[in-house]
Amino acid sequence: MILRRLIAGVTVAVVLIQPEPAVADRRSGDPIVIAHRGASAHRPEHTLLSYEAAIAMGADYIEPDLVSTKDHVLVARHENEISGTTDVAARPEFAARRTTKTIDGRPVTGWFTEDFTLAELKTLRAKERVPDLRPGNTAFDGLAEIPTFEEVVQLAERHGVGVYPETKHPTYFDSINLSLEEPLLEVLGRHRVRKAFIQSFETANLRDLHGKTRYPLIQLMTFGGRPYDWVVSGDPRGYDDLVTPDGLREVAAYADGIGVDTRRVIPVGADGRLLPPTTLVQDAHRRRLAVHVWTIRNENSQLPADHRLGNPASPVYPRATGDVMGWLGRLLDLGIDGAFCDDPSMGRAVITQRRR
Repeated sequence: MILRRLIAGVTVAVVLIQPEPAVADRRSGDPIVIAHRGASAHRPEHTLLSYEAAIAMGADYIEPDLVSTKDHVLVARHENEISGTTDVAARPEFAARRTTKTIDGRPVTGWFTEDFTLAELKTLRAKERVPDLRPGNTAFDGLAEIPTFEEVVQLAERHGVGVYPETKHPTYFDSINLSLEEPLLEVLGRHRVRKAFIQSFETANLRDLHGKTRYPLIQLMTFGGRPYDWVVSGDPRGYDDLVTPDGLREVAAYADGIGVDTRRVIPVGADGRLLPPTTLVQDAHRRRLAVHVWTIRNENSQLPADHRLGNPASPVYPRATGDVMGWLGRLLDLGIDGAFCDDPSMGRAVITQRRR
């Protein structure tokens, strides 16, 4: 489908990808391609446009980050603060709702999903979060609503792909009586979703979910940092402790896998070039934990220096596409079980090519 749109006085043709039922060249046992916030290299993230494009590009799973509305409906947004991903700042009727809150221990100013009903959020329109990096995506600004988790699930089920939801700021949402886990399980159960992973950067909610669901659970880990529920409880440890053999043994008691920054698998030196790999993949596999890495991005500025392409003096060099396929191939050589990709077509191409 082609939608014609007037942008800055020029009519442009915007191609809307209409996914067919999933028929990509997949085989059992392949590493999985997880569409990071949809096909966010090509469409504004966490929109049905982005998820539809990801399905058409061969994703195995589409990934919604979940936050709550005031009336306790789960919606897909990167954060509960939405000024960077919607047109809310341009809506005079909502100007008075701009406020400052403490989210995971730091002050954040803007507009927050939990201060809006679903009906109010549905009047907003999504926009590209990083327009300087992805100027092409701005052609889709204003075309899409904020989708509910249920709408994302319905789309995935229609086309035979899985969902990979992340609970965002679960301790914070618990503190305002808008817990994320119960409505998450309710939607998955009501739609009898067959393929799903549930992920979180916190640990307490995953431990709680371990006793409530059979869906596989993924413990997310940043490069450095600490789970916020540990900050609140006074646990002095951090993610560095969870990637040790003892830490992985602890994770394996409640989760089925880990989702880690690629630097946990292949560190990067001060010059931006890759260092020797760690043993994390092998260590996790010894504990029967899957390893999914994030995030595989196309742009030179988002890749290790070893996989950047083109002339660094060019003004478009930072956002130009680098050797993303070579970078993903290097990670797959180490035995990872899946990758979060901004461009699912790249992930699908690499995995398919490696079988030939």
